[in-house]
Amino acid sequence: MADFADTRASRSGTGLVRGTALSTPSGGACLALVNGVTVTARVATALTVAVGNVLLLSRLGSTYYVTSVVPAAPTTTPTPPPPTDTPPVDTGDKPPPPKPTTTTGTLTCVPTATACYRDGSWRSDGDPVNSFDLFQGRYGGSSYGRNTGVAFYGSKPHTLAGATCTKVTVKIKRLSAGDYSARSATLRLVSQTSRPGGAPTLNETTSGPALKIGDSTTFTLPTSWGQALIDGTRGGIGITISSDTPYIQLAGRGSWSAAFTVTISWRRTSS
Repeated sequence: MADFADTRASRSGTGLVRGTALSTPSGGACLALVNGVTVTARVATALTVAVGNVLLLSRLGSTYYVTSVVPAAPTTTPTPPPPTDTPPVDTGDKPPPPKPTTTTGTLTCVPTATACYRDGSWRSDGDPVNSFDLFQGRYGGSSYGRNTGVAFYGSKPHTLAGATCTKVTVKIKRLSAGDYSARSATLRLVSQTSRPGGAPTLNETTSGPALKIGDSTTFTLPTSWGQALIDGTRGGIGITISSDTPYIQLAGRGSWSAAFTVTISWRRTSS
């Protein structure tokens, strides 16, 4: 049997150690600090060593060899790659339609004109013809005909075209004509949006609030009236009766700035 005892070699003073470069290479060697001791280490030609670099050194006997330069630790954490997009599983079902969006609001419409029609013409015997008070009926003993008062709203209500009216109100104030008891004017929807040359076209009717002279109120109209103003099929609100009494005077815009101001609450739904 062969005896390999004569091939054994001592490994004392060998192995890898860690050090810090104290100089750049010169003549194929640099100074390094290893375990608190400054040593001279041989540097391979392909290695670039800078002062402060962390080195891995191999020691053979009393000679140190720089085997590699340890890279500095990263200063920031690398950004992980974005996740791979996974396509949704096709179940064959169509997604539900999006929920409709509902918008609500209010629109205030001040009359563009308030006027009073009597005996085939629009009255101008008091306030200007487009700021006249609204009268209904006939003053007792008067030789004049019956009155029809109207507030016109122009095109503003129609700016809500396509919306749904949820509520509509009108501001009304009674002035001094007629007796002092609480009286209700007969309200009518009028086709025209502005004062026509002739008589206004009267349509739907409802009873107004019972007011004494000097009283004012905000009166809720039928919702369908607000819708008609929005749709543009109606353009004004009037007062009139087919008899002489009750004779009533309601404020026009020349007597009260809030006269016959309409407020429309609305809702609009879109997909």
